[in-house]
Amino acid sequence: MDVGLTHLAVTSDGSKFDNPRHLRKAERNLKRKQRMPSRKKKGSSRRAKGRQLVARAHARVTCARKDHLHKLSRRIVNENQVIAVEDLHVKGMMKNHSLARATSDAGWGMLANVLEYKAARAGKAFVKCGRWFPSSKACSNCGSISESMPLDIRAWTCTHCGARHDRDVNAARNIRDEGLRILAGGLPAAARGGYVRRGVRRNPRVRAVASEARSPRLQAGE
Repeated sequence: MDVGLTHLAVTSDGSKFDNPRHLRKAERNLKRKQRMPSRKKKGSSRRAKGRQLVARAHARVTCARKDHLHKLSRRIVNENQVIAVEDLHVKGMMKNHSLARATSDAGWGMLANVLEYKAARAGKAFVKCGRWFPSSKACSNCGSISESMPLDIRAWTCTHCGARHDRDVNAARNIRDEGLRILAGGLPAAARGGYVRRGVRRNPRVRAVASEARSPRLQAGE
């Protein structure tokens, strides 16, 4: 599964789930209510009441985001045996002031967390691919890696095999293949009859270690 801002999640089978952008939808209401306390006298009861209204408005946005992420994660866990995602450095992405607000509103970190514990409860395998895995730049058909892939490019053609790719779907397929490669290296895989099963509490997070053999796609790009 690949995550983004236009589409919150894109799976390897081509399914795309829109990003509701809860904060943007509530922005007008938040601005109006945030002006109320600033116009009241400091220490007054009316100022305190205005601050409570602002807090409730933010709480509604948070609850709406959590509700959507829980429903989406439940659907993904129910429909799959192995779930592979990227180990995104969300805190680092928040330093980009142009995308910080949209990144925070999307809730990528929370989505990964709820997927992880729900997969564990359901006896499914959960895999996190390496942070530097070139999921967007690699061709899911032949494995060749492009030198650069700016964010404004949403579809591209592989120069080696000529395959036409949707950026997000291609990234999701690469993440799927990398996750299966990690599982095939001897790590737990519920879908392949491993020890992960309902009622057994085990850590579902699977991480690649430094001594692990490099991905064939990374080797092809060297």
